[in-house]
Amino acid sequence: MSPAVTGHAPTGNVVTVARQIVVSGRVQGVGYRPFVYRIAHELGISGSVRNGAGKVFILAEGEADDLERLQAALTDRPPPLALPVIQSCDDVELSGIQSFTIEPSSESTAADIHIPPDLFTCDECLQELNSDHERRHRYPFINCTQCGPRYTLIESMPYDRPNTSMRDFSLCAACRSEYEDPFDRRFHAQPLACPDCGPALEFVSAEMQTTATEAALQATVAAIRRGAIIAIKGVGGYHLVCDACNDSAVQSLRQRKQRPHKPLAVLFPLAGTDGLAAIRKYVAPTPEETIHLIDPARPIVLVRKRPDCSLSAALAPGLDELGVFLPYSPLHHILLQDFGGPIVATSGNLSGEPVITDNSEATRRLTHVADAFLHHNRPIVRPADDAVVRVIASSEQLIRPGRGLAPAEFLLPDAIEVPTIALGGHLKNTIALAWDRRVVVSPHVGDLDSPRSMQVFQQLIADMQDLYGVSAARIVHDLHPGYASTRWAKQQLLPCIAVQHHRAHASALYGEHAGEDQWLVFAWDGTGFGDDGSLWGGAGFIGQPGNWQRVTSFRPFRLIGGDKAGREPWRSAAALAWETGDSWMPPVDGAALAETAWRKNINANQSSAAGRLFDAAASFVLERHMASFEGQGPMELESIAA
Repeated sequence: MSPAVTGHAPTGNVVTVARQIVVSGRVQGVGYRPFVYRIAHELGISGSVRNGAGKVFILAEGEADDLERLQAALTDRPPPLALPVIQSCDDVELSGIQSFTIEPSSESTAADIHIPPDLFTCDECLQELNSDHERRHRYPFINCTQCGPRYTLIESMPYDRPNTSMRDFSLCAACRSEYEDPFDRRFHAQPLACPDCGPALEFVSAEMQTTATEAALQATVAAIRRGAIIAIKGVGGYHLVCDACNDSAVQSLRQRKQRPHKPLAVLFPLAGTDGLAAIRKYVAPTPEETIHLIDPARPIVLVRKRPDCSLSAALAPGLDELGVFLPYSPLHHILLQDFGGPIVATSGNLSGEPVITDNSEATRRLTHVADAFLHHNRPIVRPADDAVVRVIASSEQLIRPGRGLAPAEFLLPDAIEVPTIALGGHLKNTIALAWDRRVVVSPHVGDLDSPRSMQVFQQLIADMQDLYGVSAARIVHDLHPGYASTRWAKQQLLPCIAVQHHRAHASALYGEHAGEDQWLVFAWDGTGFGDDGSLWGGAGFIGQPGNWQRVTSFRPFRLIGGDKAGREPWRSAAALAWETGDSWMPPVDGAALAETAWRKNINANQSSAAGRLFDAAASFVLERHMASFEGQGPMELESIAA
């Protein structure tokens, strides 16, 4: 629990009114209590402020006009990253208190907790990082109340240092002084640290091992310049890093990670007045894409390559766009400044699995991929992969929820009956927890094909309920009986509700656009298990959430091999050709056997999925008969058509 901090109101303060103000929303982990303290001090108001159950509770005593000014400032002048909502403001009995204090946080099980996201390095910390006169010069873990990790280091609420993975790092005298000074920007900054008392780096390779910060940084940069692949521990997990201009290094990374074609993200140094000068040398961001690149969340943004782009062609083969992003951690800034150019920064995992967060696990599971490791000893409580955003028709589309943008919160139009956990799909899984009128969506988990993915999936289900103080009373899962999430749901001792995949898409669109009346929704997707056992994915629905009627669809065709078609586009192409009487035979092993099975209707499910039609087109037009990742053929078609 945070200690109480006391300040004296100016002499002559006449108490005439007392009010209890409760503020909800994003008010923890963003410097909101120090902000309230400073405003109260400026206005000569007495009382107190404290955290509790995801809210901030303010007792204010002073002249009526001053209290009105305080109340207005709470929402009109909040810290940049706060999203406050005044939940209540009630007159209370005067106590005659003569000072304003920051009180210890209170424990509560009330489910009104809002978890702050991980935040990019603010301008003030960046200036300190680059100033050789500051004691945190080139310190990779610099932060303040306006920046640094939050979601990935919080173990429980309220958001106080003992409830984070920083609790074992005791503050030195200098940091303690900042932490306890209400007028310092690091007042109650829970991840607060410096080189004397905070986390440290460790560089490990076959040739050397060091825990000296500068030596570790220099060794990492030197290794990247040599064309090596480095596993670097960041905010929400490990990145696999190499020189983005070194074609040999990029090809080696692809080979070792067994990721032959799927695009790799590129991290660029901050440069120029708007920070985007380095990015603009290689890609051409639109004004809308620029907004997302410099957003505090620092997502990966898909941007069209410049014709003269000199980055490795192996970064996104066959595609005209590249996933690019700016540094969001102090460690990124230091490494990129020292290296002087862009680096590949792809998830530190085995393809399709959740990002790795633990030092020993990274060493064990990535040793065949990485030539060296840059670890640190600040524990990552939960994984958060980088978010991915694409701008379509000037509108943001969140491709992958992740660090900085997740957990994401939404408000339902009405309260749900009982707390509910929704398990998501089998591929690119995320989960959601809903209670009352709130829905919280997790960061990206990954594909649920491996034991590691299922382990993180189950941990996240338990963790979300613990973190928000909510126990799910029922489970919602996909209708597909073969999904790992469906099998897991049916093993639990809770009521289960199966929801057809594309009806879920329709409901999401309805909620996103604040629908009220009946809607006509077209759900065009790769595939999804339908009510009749066939593979849907090109349907039209009329209705509302909970009452969608499938009224139309593409004409179904017999698809060979079911879910295999997502990675083998030739199956869709061949099935469509054979239905028309064409004798076309794809040049792949097993095609003749597949034709025999198709004609005998063996393992040939009916499919109306739009995604499979695009796969077929890619197979016919581009000869993309096999795909190393789902959607590869349609993405390549999109690139040549753009």
